[in-house]
Amino acid sequence: MLRLATRAPFHLEATVRVLQRRPTNLVERWEQNRYIRVITTRAGLSVVEVENRGTIDAPNVHFSISHGSASKASRTEIERILRVKLGLDVDPRPLQRRAEAVPALRTTARALRGMRPPRFADLFEAFANVIPFQQVSLDAGIAIVTRLVERFGLVLEHAGTRRYAFPTASTIASARLEALRRCGLSGHKAIALKNCARLIASGKLTDEAIAAASTEQALAILAALPGIGPWSAALVLLRGFGRLDVFPPGDVGVARNVGRIASSLAPIVERFGPIRGYLYFCLLGGALLERGLIKAAR
Repeated sequence: MLRLATRAPFHLEATVRVLQRRPTNLVERWEQNRYIRVITTRAGLSVVEVENRGTIDAPNVHFSISHGSASKASRTEIERILRVKLGLDVDPRPLQRRAEAVPALRTTARALRGMRPPRFADLFEAFANVIPFQQVSLDAGIAIVTRLVERFGLVLEHAGTRRYAFPTASTIASARLEALRRCGLSGHKAIALKNCARLIASGKLTDEAIAAASTEQALAILAALPGIGPWSAALVLLRGFGRLDVFPPGDVGVARNVGRIASSLAPIVERFGPIRGYLYFCLLGGALLERGLIKAAR
């Protein structure tokens, strides 16, 4: 077991649950109080497990490699990926203060104390976790992504369980449109996802280029891509790059979640200011709390 240092508080379960969105997610797994994920490294695929042996207010987070290369280089690469995906270097204190400062959100914020804003592994994974959700319910989007993973993701058999790696950009770039449509994507969404995959696989669109751009520039670059509008561009930046200064406009699911605590979204967004993206995770986390998928912090 290798330690993942992070500031208190840290709510691992809440962080993983808002990352996976639904328990049926085949890639982001929460099992027996552990986060389990197949991570792709330069050495190949590894099954990685993360657990908090401490508490939310005194975290003692460790990870282990239960399958795959455990070389020093692989361990270093996996640690870097986990730190980004789980928001381990994000200071939780200003997030918590801002969330608790909104009266309508205070109970939810306290229940989610220590939740970090998680991120998808890379730019393509962000696109593939946004495009299928355009104008459909969360459950419908998850079902489409599940079929994409089953059809195009590599599979590891480990300890009697099938573990799935997320499909790569190159795999989707070379896939037939009809095969993508059989996963539940509309024709327009299949074309959009394949186009994004081709741009990334060819090196014409990179994580580094988006990361180096200002938020305004990055939104413009993404929104100019076929099939990527303002909502999709904002979610790619928020969930793929941790840009907490963006909030997805016109999100029906978010509006529904807001309806549980307030009559209007705009004033709450304004209260969050430059970390307004964290409100998105709070609202999603609140909905998952209601479903009993997150244990409230104590």
